[in-house]
Amino acid sequence: MCVNPETRRLSVGLDNGTISEFILSEDYNKMTPVKSYQAHQSRVMMVLFVLEMEWLLSIGQDKHFTWHCSESGQRLGSYRISAGACGLQFDVETRHVFIGDLSGQVTILKLEQENSNLITTFRGHTGGISALCWDPVQRVLFSGSSDHSIIMWDIGGRKGTAIELQGHNDKVQALSYSHHTRQLISCGADGGIVVWNMDVERQETPEWLDSDSCQKCDQPFFWNFKQMWDSKKIGLRQHHCRKCGKAVCGKCSSKRSCIPLMGFEFEVRVCDSCYESITDEERAPTATFHNSKHNVVHVHFDPTRGWLLTSGTDKLIKLWDMTPVVS
Repeated sequence: MCVNPETRRLSVGLDNGTISEFILSEDYNKMTPVKSYQAHQSRVMMVLFVLEMEWLLSIGQDKHFTWHCSESGQRLGSYRISAGACGLQFDVETRHVFIGDLSGQVTILKLEQENSNLITTFRGHTGGISALCWDPVQRVLFSGSSDHSIIMWDIGGRKGTAIELQGHNDKVQALSYSHHTRQLISCGADGGIVVWNMDVERQETPEWLDSDSCQKCDQPFFWNFKQMWDSKKIGLRQHHCRKCGKAVCGKCSSKRSCIPLMGFEFEVRVCDSCYESITDEERAPTATFHNSKHNVVHVHFDPTRGWLLTSGTDKLIKLWDMTPVVS
């Protein structure tokens, strides 16, 4: 569902693939049907109305992205994606559309009036993407996933930077961004509302290194039969330090620490040497955590009032005053 306050246009995606459009009365007590779009062959997952282009964008379970002219109702084009999609965002300035699908892939298309061009695809999640949020000012894209993580993709920086945020214990289902305060609000199936301070210099998580033995003490891992035989030692289980990415054994990574600037708000495994190098300032949290007490599936933030609206699987709509934390 998508509503445009300026035109009072309400677009509703249905299970049969149709998008029904209504005009709301000034007092919001009446809906007048305007037109219907035969957009998809199965359930419509998300609808986005772009007033500047007079376009209606949509994604569906039929693995298609479509866009229509909202004035004529005519279909302008469609694009088949690799899996069913759940996330959709659009940048008016560049006419780029961002599509997040259930395979964990983000597809970027350049839209023209009647055709589209594939710009690129990128993948960083191990689970399906469940939410997208675009910041046109800083030109960064946020993606939330069923793997419990959020990734910030620096599209405008053109360096391929991807910052990971770990603050949920279940699927991330809704994202909203406050441009003026540079804070990200994420909600998930765990009932958590997390407010992330994005006005700090964050660091990318390192790639995990491959090794047949501990990169700290040189003890062989359990599959390294040759070194186990030569050294007459029992093979150990492999772990990875979240700060340096090295492959280490359990003895050399017995410590746990949060690393907020790397997105780890919870304590994670680090090697002993990295644990000693992390300062108290680096352990200072960059996010605040709040319990919504329901499984949030949709969120809307009003920056002028500082109000946050959440709706959940419990069929409840809750209104939150976020001014103490989003400011």
